[in-house]
Amino acid sequence: MDASVLDKHGNFVSGLTQANFRVLDDGAEQPIAFFAPVETPAQVLVMIETSPAVYLIHNQHLIAAYALLDGLAPEDEVALVTYDRAPQAILAFTADKSALLAALDKAQYTIGMGDLNFYDSISMALDWLAPTPGKRAIVLLTTGIDSSPPARWGALVQKLRGDDVVIFPVALGGSLRGEPGKKSKKSAPKSAGEENDESLENGSADGFAKADRALLALAAITGGRAYFPQSEKDFVPMYHEIASALRHQYALGIAPARDGKVHALTVEVVEGGGPQAAPAPKRGEYRVFARSGYLAPAP
Repeated sequence: MDASVLDKHGNFVSGLTQANFRVLDDGAEQPIAFFAPVETPAQVLVMIETSPAVYLIHNQHLIAAYALLDGLAPEDEVALVTYDRAPQAILAFTADKSALLAALDKAQYTIGMGDLNFYDSISMALDWLAPTPGKRAIVLLTTGIDSSPPARWGALVQKLRGDDVVIFPVALGGSLRGEPGKKSKKSAPKSAGEENDESLENGSADGFAKADRALLALAAITGGRAYFPQSEKDFVPMYHEIASALRHQYALGIAPARDGKVHALTVEVVEGGGPQAAPAPKRGEYRVFARSGYLAPAP
């Protein structure tokens, strides 16, 4: 799992060692079997919706995309996937950030009405990400709207809980959807998105309200953060924050249980040993962003 740590001032914390972390699996501490510091290169898949609605406001986020790319480390690799009915791989992973800007500028948008298979497109994109140790992330530029049956959401959640990718959704269409971010954030769960799963499967809301819950749940399940820009000026600081989060992620690994069940995960920062260890944290001193659970392999 990837974990980023913020201090009480909201600044990312670097320089932590394996001894500074504690991982709880369903409340029981587990030994950390894998650790990679923040300097580990990341694979970042940028996935953009190409619906007619996004085309109307695509310049807002494309112009600001340099903020995301400039903020990544030189050795980080980026790739591009677009989607509407199905995903299309546009650019393979490369350390050449300018290649992504060029590919984004040439993205083809759908004209006319059509289905948006958002959930299945994410699922297919997960298969394209190399299952290598280290940091892997998807930056979603999307309305979050999906026209597939509710069961597809459940299938995606199940898959995400068995993967180690971190998702950063950026909700497009803020000028069209009003101010859903604030309203959705107030009702967002603090756990792995169970309440979000239920409301999405029940079909109790539709349109952008349902999409907001989906984006918040994707972030909560995987340990990322969801963003709801309301105007063009919001994109640059949000992209800067995503890039900073990616640069300051630690990669942690534990041996999973083998019972086929969903397990809750908690990552804590503690006092560690060694001269470079962080001091004993005070209550509320650190805030850790990490995935909230995983699906254990079957016995």
